[in-house]
Amino acid sequence: MGLHFDLAYGTGTLPLDLPDGLEPVVLVANEQPALPDAVQAVRDGLKNPIGAEPLVKQLKDKKPEKIVVVVNDETRPTPYYAFFPPLVEAFEEAGIRDDQVTFVIATGIHDPHSKELNEKTYGKHMTDRFKFISHIAKDDDSLVHMGRFDSGYEFYVNKLAVEADFLITVGVVMPHYFAGFSGGRKSILPGLAGFRTVEQNHARMVELMDNLPPIRQNPVSLEMIEAARMVGVNFIINAVTGSNKEVVKIVAGDLVAAWYEAVETSSSMFEIPFEKQVDICVSSACGYPRDVNMYQAQKALDHADRITRDGGTIILVTESPSGYGEDVFERWMREGMTPQQIMDRIRTNFVMGGHKAYGFAKVAANKKFILVSSLSAEDSLPLFATKAESVQAAFDAALAENPGATVAVLPQGSLTLPVQSEA
Repeated sequence: MGLHFDLAYGTGTLPLDLPDGLEPVVLVANEQPALPDAVQAVRDGLKNPIGAEPLVKQLKDKKPEKIVVVVNDETRPTPYYAFFPPLVEAFEEAGIRDDQVTFVIATGIHDPHSKELNEKTYGKHMTDRFKFISHIAKDDDSLVHMGRFDSGYEFYVNKLAVEADFLITVGVVMPHYFAGFSGGRKSILPGLAGFRTVEQNHARMVELMDNLPPIRQNPVSLEMIEAARMVGVNFIINAVTGSNKEVVKIVAGDLVAAWYEAVETSSSMFEIPFEKQVDICVSSACGYPRDVNMYQAQKALDHADRITRDGGTIILVTESPSGYGEDVFERWMREGMTPQQIMDRIRTNFVMGGHKAYGFAKVAANKKFILVSSLSAEDSLPLFATKAESVQAAFDAALAENPGATVAVLPQGSLTLPVQSEA
């Protein structure tokens, strides 16, 4: 018997069986053991933070009247069950009233949350007790101008963060296809930034995607740190999670020092070396919520692109029940441009949403793209994709075209970042 895979798809899985004799490259995370008690790890982090005074001591010393806690939206699986109890305990110990605390949802340019989605994401016990407000990047009345970055770009950010007397950010540190890693400073930019600020910051992704610099030299990431410092983040609480969302590390404290410590752990887990590019790559977008739409699933496509040779075939597995997931992205894909026209357009006129179109176009320009998703064949075509009815059918057809093909399988395609070993 050959290898069998159950690839994550929405809230379920799809099967893939490889034939006998095939020796695929299988890239999976270097899993670390889950913390025995993630809640206690957060408590410990708040009491013994990295590069900062304990949280309760800071709150008692500063006596803030307005506290803002920045949290992720639904697209970022975040272990709030571990974060919230110790955080609320710290507020209570410091004498902070519930009405002094506002949770601001770092939607970036995503849609705001509904009341029901807030309850699902954060828990009704939290949304009944505290105020939760979604950031809206295009709502100019909710933004304040903070000046310019060193790059010259204008910085607009949610005024609730600026008006806070004490600002805490909560996040998860994972590889990111052009910012290097999520978490830390990303809670502010793009999380709470104005639309144009996000657009200008992300414009450099075009040159970074194929040649990602080390995280401490990444200009997009460094500008995100600059933004978080300008706003005045006082304290961060971040987790590194494994492929099953289990918490393997908690960091708390200084915006930069604590985050870089989490980056080292995440890098050791998810940056996976490979020797040679392959002919066929199967990549799963890791199931819900990472495969909620094509906008999110593009990360798994980008990771597959790195390990697939020009002329090869990528099979992307993503349920994407919400379809394309973003209006500008969908409009660009449906306008009938060629991959090269999309790439040329984004280089001359960068717009958010168009950057995701670029992500699909750069793959389609050099590779065959097969899609296993809930999208119809008609809706798959604008993505430069051929719809397959199953992962097995897609793989069998690709192998029939090239019986001697080399193969890679990325069961955690949105998480694992293939890194080519130096010769």
